Formats: sequence, structure tokens, C-alpha cells
Amino acid sequence: MKKELISILLVGTLTAGLLSGCGAAVAAEKPASAEEPKAEEASLPAAGEVTEAAAEDRKIVVGANPVPHADILDNIVKEVLAKDGWELETVVFEDYVLPNTSLEAGELDANYFQTLGYMNQQNTDAGLHLTATAGVHIEPMGIYSEKYKSLDELPDGAEIGIPNDPENTERGLNLLVQKGLLNSTGAYGTDDDYSAESLTDDKEANPHGYKITTLEAASLPLSLPDLDAATINGNYALGADLPANYPALDIEEFDDETSVRRTNFIVVRTGDENSEKSKALTKAIQSDEVRAYIEEHYKGSVIPSFIDPQ
Repeated sequence: MKKELISILLVGTLTAGLLSGCGAAVAAEKPASAEEPKAEEASLPAAGEVTEAAAEDRKIVVGANPVPHADILDNIVKEVLAKDGWELETVVFEDYVLPNTSLEAGELDANYFQTLGYMNQQNTDAGLHLTATAGVHIEPMGIYSEKYKSLDELPDGAEIGIPNDPENTERGLNLLVQKGLLNSTGAYGTDDDYSAESLTDDKEANPHGYKITTLEAASLPLSLPDLDAATINGNYALGADLPANYPALDIEEFDDETSVRRTNFIVVRTGDENSEKSKALTKAIQSDEVRAYIEEHYKGSVIPSFIDPQ
């Protein structure tokens, strides 16, 4: 009986020791602080915190010429986009080439500065893959002069500058025809040897013997003091404050066809037309707020043209 009692006591003592040891091991495995977050919880952003990747995904980067494109983007489109949770970054270009090559290279989400004709020409000539998504505005090309106050004052043989890129050369010549300075553009556009300058000696098309000079579009406002007159794109005229200082002697008139041709469009890489960013940008830039801003701010030197590309 005594031996049985001793055995029971020994077993109880060993069992208690084993349980005590397990308890110590479990206690040792517990974290020092029960409030420390798990590894996966520690990697999650705090409430309201936006990760850098998420912020970038809500940013739309648009390339644009300074006036009126960048002005419209920064002064009103940015505000409209912000209401829907988008951030707009505007990258300003002074020329017509880099906004397209930068878009093609993926450095921009969109650009805003060009007509359909110019975009199509660049797709063909430079092997780009760009698509227009939304019409925004028209900048009427005007005939400007620092020497004369009306077209009637232009003397025979006056030197008239026009842009030298194909799309705007044709536009400038058509404006001169529209306003009666030229009778026609002769064989321009149908004969490879017949340049815009050839019109200078074409007595039928150019009875007043105006000297037609082609120059880079952006340089025309700077060259205006050396010319008798020039046909200047609206954005470059605005950038040089010509409407305020030397109002246009006359501006373009538009029918339905020319309205489409003269509209400046939002352009994206082909394939991105229906992306979330493209849709958000189209919605914002064709909003009532943007229409009102263009009409009130530019007072006719820029005209809203919210059309779809055709």
C-alpha cells in the first residue's frame, strides 16, 4: 500500500513538472508585447494614407503648348479633374514635334495641341501611333501686321509670312484666298515642284504680286516686324499678345468641315482610347466649366469645339 502511494505521488510530481515546462515554452514563444502588429498588418497603409503607386495611378500627365492649351489645363481642367479624385500634371512644350514623340515614348498619358490633319501627318511621316479622342477648341488663324491697320492698306508686292509645315501652309494660303488677297492657290498641293513661294510669281493666283514667305510657325510673331503681314496660328498669336497689341486684320471663318479640321484635340497612344485616364480627361475637358472658361476668358480668340474625332 505504501509502495502504491509513493508511485502515485511520483507520477503526479513528474506530470506537474512536465506541464510546468510546456507552459514556460509557450510563454517564451509569445511576443514581448501583445500589441505589436503582425508582419502582414504592419505593411498595410494607415487609414486615409495613399501609397505612391496608387497616387501615380490617379495622375494624368498631359503635354501641351503654352497658350491656350496649358492655360486651359492648369486654370480649369485641373480643378474639374480634382473633383473626381484625379491629379493633373501639365508638361509644357514650345514646339509641335516633342509633344508627339514624348507621347509615343510613354512619357505622357496624352497631349493637347494639334489638329487631326497634323496628327495624321505625323503618324505617316514619323511612324507614330497616335489617336485623337476629344475635340476641345479652335484657334482661328488670323492675318496680323504691325505696319498696317487693314487688309486694304497692304501694298502690291507686300511680303506675307505663312507657316511652313504642310497642314498650316495650306491653312494660311486658304485664309489669304478666303479674304481676297489671293485668287487661288494655283497648283499648290497638286504639283511637287509648286511650292507656296511659287505663288509669288503666279500672276493669275496672285495678281497683287505678294511675296509669300514660309517660316516656322512659332517664329512668325517674332518675324512680324520684318514682314508686312503674316498668317499666324491662334496659340502663337496669343502667346505673343498680338490680339491685345496688334489685333488681327481678319480671321478665319468656318463651315462644318473646316470646324472639324481646325479643332485641337486630346490625343493619346493608339490603344489607350478607352483607358480610365483617357475617359476621365475627356469628361473633364469637355465639361460645362471648361466651355464657360474658354468663352469668358478668350472672348472669341479661342472657340469651344467639343466634337468627336471623325
